[in-house]
Amino acid sequence: MKRIREYGIEIGNLAPGPLNKITDVEGVLVGHETLDTEHHKTGVTVILPCRDNPFVTKLTAAAYVHNGFGKSQGLVQLEELGTLETPIALTNTLNVGKVHDALVDLILEQCAGEGVEVTSVNPVVGECNDSVLNRIQDRPVGTEEVRRAVKAAEKDFKEGAVGAGCGTVCFGLKGGIGSASRMFEIGGETYTLGALVQSNFGSTEDLMINGKPVGKEIVSLTEPAVLDRGSIMVIMATDLPVSDRQLKRILKRAGAGLSRTGSFMGHGSGDIVIGFTTANRIPEKMEKELLTLRILKEEALETAFRAAAEATEEAVLNSLAMAETMTGYRGKVKHSLTDLWLSKL
Repeated sequence: MKRIREYGIEIGNLAPGPLNKITDVEGVLVGHETLDTEHHKTGVTVILPCRDNPFVTKLTAAAYVHNGFGKSQGLVQLEELGTLETPIALTNTLNVGKVHDALVDLILEQCAGEGVEVTSVNPVVGECNDSVLNRIQDRPVGTEEVRRAVKAAEKDFKEGAVGAGCGTVCFGLKGGIGSASRMFEIGGETYTLGALVQSNFGSTEDLMINGKPVGKEIVSLTEPAVLDRGSIMVIMATDLPVSDRQLKRILKRAGAGLSRTGSFMGHGSGDIVIGFTTANRIPEKMEKELLTLRILKEEALETAFRAAAEATEEAVLNSLAMAETMTGYRGKVKHSLTDLWLSKL
């Protein structure tokens, strides 16, 4: 399978990073564990925000809930304190609690090995409902799957029907995991912003690719999704020196990228963005009561807004381009965008 740029489709004006993935942000890694069996089309995807222990030195973070039809965990404290202290995991709706437990165990073990006492921890877990293709009631994702995903984390990770995206459906087609990044200058310094999506949303007829109404061409070629529902998780990483409030402003621009793919964030779609910056770290233990942080002025965020929209749009398209046609556990077939349209370019 090929990514969307390999078909000559270039999204936006800003340049991508070397891999054109969220891992272009230094220190970020992504790992998958995929369960692709007769009955199960599901898995877990883990985003490691840094190479060291995020609980000991937390990352400035924010979240934006565009439409709250979702079952995520950890967003209340993340929003209140503006920090991320664990990896971010994505899975299916009914496995959120089990994945949360696995992240608690991992952080407790890591901190114990470093002599750090932990009495509370706030894992962040997002989800999409993959029950169209996956027998979701079996809840097969747990501790061992999360551990394998963490162990497999790498910079040049796979996209498409892998990990948490194994069983997802996007615009009535086979969705999955997709990513993209943008590099840009502010104040003479170069920064990176990357997005990763778990795509599971959209009405087939509404699909747009770089302004072209592709959905209208393919709606008769497959069993279409009529309603914009199902959810999307967007994980955004950057190395910009911003506050959690400024970061939330950036995260909101993911909505512009989703709209450019044809989404209007329908009633039944949980559209959630979670983001962090590697630039401003917050120590768990501080000797002094004051902490000095370096942040951009508000006007300097303009380019980051564009980067967030462009990276999100391209990440969605990569999730579609890299996903192969799949038959689910009840014989339901979801065709790939490549089979129906991209291969004919």
